[in-house]
Amino acid sequence: MAEKTGKQLRTPGPAPEDPVLWPFAAAQLAMDVWFGWLERGASVQADSSLPWTTPNSVALELATMRLRDCSRTRSGQPALVCAPYALHRALIADFAPGHSVVQALQNGGIDRVYLTDWRSASPEMRYLSIDSYLADLNVAVDEIGAPIDLVGLCQGGWLSLLYAARFPAKVRRLVLAGAPVDLSTDSKLSQLARNAPEMVYEQLVARGGGNVRGEEMLRVWSKAPSRDDIVTALQRELSGEEGAALLARFGRWNAETLNLPGTYYLEIVNWIFRENRIARGQFTALGRVIDLKDVKAPVFLLAGLDDDVVPAAQALATAGLLGTPPAFIAAASEPSNHLGLFMGARTHAHAWPRIAEWLRDDLSGVLARSA
Repeated sequence: MAEKTGKQLRTPGPAPEDPVLWPFAAAQLAMDVWFGWLERGASVQADSSLPWTTPNSVALELATMRLRDCSRTRSGQPALVCAPYALHRALIADFAPGHSVVQALQNGGIDRVYLTDWRSASPEMRYLSIDSYLADLNVAVDEIGAPIDLVGLCQGGWLSLLYAARFPAKVRRLVLAGAPVDLSTDSKLSQLARNAPEMVYEQLVARGGGNVRGEEMLRVWSKAPSRDDIVTALQRELSGEEGAALLARFGRWNAETLNLPGTYYLEIVNWIFRENRIARGQFTALGRVIDLKDVKAPVFLLAGLDDDVVPAAQALATAGLLGTPPAFIAAASEPSNHLGLFMGARTHAHAWPRIAEWLRDDLSGVLARSA
């Protein structure tokens, strides 16, 4: 599909296989896209029409999120799933039976599960920053009752890690699944973020009236996920009525995008993906410089062997940045691409039950052996 670039037509290069790349790839493409439509302003997406897989209620309405309570009981150790806030809705963590992080944790005996359902940015949210999301995450944790087990997915992973370093006493255990932290390890995500000048990202925000518009990310990028892409992400054959229903559901989920606040987006691009401040110990969160050595809680790292968004080497390298004793760091590498870590049937049959068991496990024996 050709796109106008001034008086010429340009056909975009190959689209990234994973939708999570679009906010960065679109900025690279924008260097060649006509900027004459700056005045179009921002749009506001309605709430999703897709039903949740797991029954839940809204525990809190915050500026940045709805805190969804998926719990089956009022007692027990709580786990908070921190969904990625990067173009798509939090249904990535509760997509369908057999493809749901929330469901996998519950099936593994975690009865108190909560989920961050991030809001699409309205014009009034354009100045919200990473600090705004950390502050509301802190409110959610206090509402649930600390200490919690924090499960961070993709970009929800670096947010969870920042939170655990900023409030170490409030996090009992930490799971980081496909989480980009040390961007010195090259990946498509880090390359795309660095390849465009900073001005391009600023123009992308300006064109959205102060926000990055999710619908524009899908529109400027010509390649939609193919059936094979969806099969790879869901890790199953999509035949018959059930397969057709999953294909249709994925298509609707993919089309229901989120707007991102411009301030938040630019901080991610510049501070995390271009300057690598978290790994370098130069990130300031809620007034305090973050030292990842302050994270001493047990940590589980999940990586995808076929993940070119956050390569396994990058996802697992986080272990060396933490203050957690090596005996308390668990890791698993699955034959999965990026989306497959959160949506894949095979990953949910193997990795997530292991994570649930690890969350329930009494680690006192490990402590005794490491003493």
